[in-house]
Amino acid sequence: MTELLIERDTIDFGDVPEEVNALLQQGVVAYRTNQAKADALFRQALAAAPEQLAVYFCLYKIHTYQGSLDEALLIAEQGLREAARQAGWGPDWHKWRAQGAYPDGPGHCALYTLKALAFIHLRRNEPAKAEAVLGKLAELDSAGVIGWHVVAALAAGVACTKERGVGANRTCTKGNTPRADYRIAGIT
Repeated sequence: MTELLIERDTIDFGDVPEEVNALLQQGVVAYRTNQAKADALFRQALAAAPEQLAVYFCLYKIHTYQGSLDEALLIAEQGLREAARQAGWGPDWHKWRAQGAYPDGPGHCALYTLKALAFIHLRRNEPAKAEAVLGKLAELDSAGVIGWHVVAALAAGVACTKERGVGANRTCTKGNTPRADYRIAGIT
């Protein structure tokens, strides 16, 4: 019975070395009661295996949750560069072009991390940077597989609340329900 509970409480980080997975699992558990310990465990995993993309994910997530947005941004940018390297893409996401099929593996991770960057920029009150990232995501993931449209809706809500009317690329519709175009097809 205990084995079933332990198995159910673990997170599937994919194909990572056993020692890195152990550190990540310990970090997840530690985060519930000791955020500093979780950070230390995740950083230990990063030092041991900087090519493991799941480690960056854990670090930028906990720092975003904690409101340590400068640190979250730094780690997400590092993770984005590593994911791009592994996907065979250039380091500058502005220059990325849509592939024929939706990417998997490191490419998927790169797009997911790009979505995280949009959210972090939004939380840092940097709407222009968030919009730039969202625009690129619309180009790279027009179907919205990674869920970037959720961040776009949050950005629209923030813009609507701040502006209460018509903005450069935003409008608030009747009842203050946000609507944003972000120069992105498919978002209404």
